[in-house]
Amino acid sequence: MTYEESSVLITGASQGIGRSISIAFAAALDRPILLLARNRENLLTTQKLCEEAGATQVAILACDATDEEQTQMLRIPEGFPHPGTIINNAGSFLFRKVTETSNSDFQQQIDINLFTAVNVINRFLPGLREMDRALIINICSVGSIRGLADSGAYASAKHALLGYTRSLRDELQNTDIGVSAINLGQTHSPSWDESTMSPEKLVNPTDVAKILVTLATLSPRSLVEEIVIQPQHGRVDPM
Repeated sequence: MTYEESSVLITGASQGIGRSISIAFAAALDRPILLLARNRENLLTTQKLCEEAGATQVAILACDATDEEQTQMLRIPEGFPHPGTIINNAGSFLFRKVTETSNSDFQQQIDINLFTAVNVINRFLPGLREMDRALIINICSVGSIRGLADSGAYASAKHALLGYTRSLRDELQNTDIGVSAINLGQTHSPSWDESTMSPEKLVNPTDVAKILVTLATLSPRSLVEEIVIQPQHGRVDPM
């Protein structure tokens, strides 16, 4: 199977940024879409939206990707193309001072923001190695490159994700598998539903999706290793 024939796997596809990414790929590319998240009902909604956007093949995988064994047991539907593009978008934001965060909350942030990506990549990497080319995109954070006083556990976990992404890229540099990191600033998503931030001041998730489509359609001669996407006017404080 070639890269152009392969599917696009998007984690955290049941809502928010992941849903926007899924719809953008469905509208822009003639490639099968593979949606992964824990909530099957929400995945079915995303599946329908992708089909309405133009995708002819959309499949869902309901799975808790923080669970290594459950992720390893994932089976792609029979006849559905193996993913050649993997977008690790699944994550969770904890708005809490680092000095007030329990060990269990720290572990949860690491499990969701780091190990979902690690587990998904470990599950599908053997198939990626068999293709003429492949691409892994990990959605990191501006919290991956600096500390966040109001969300230290999240920043710690995203630091780990970026370190993993950079290390994986270095390991796979002499293969045909590219690895990109997106250090994403405050982006409108359900994470902010209970905050007082104005959505109009946050990054538009549709813009993020457009950038990812572009990364996935570059020639094999080029790789965007790492980029930062921020709100136009910088960090947005609660209003």
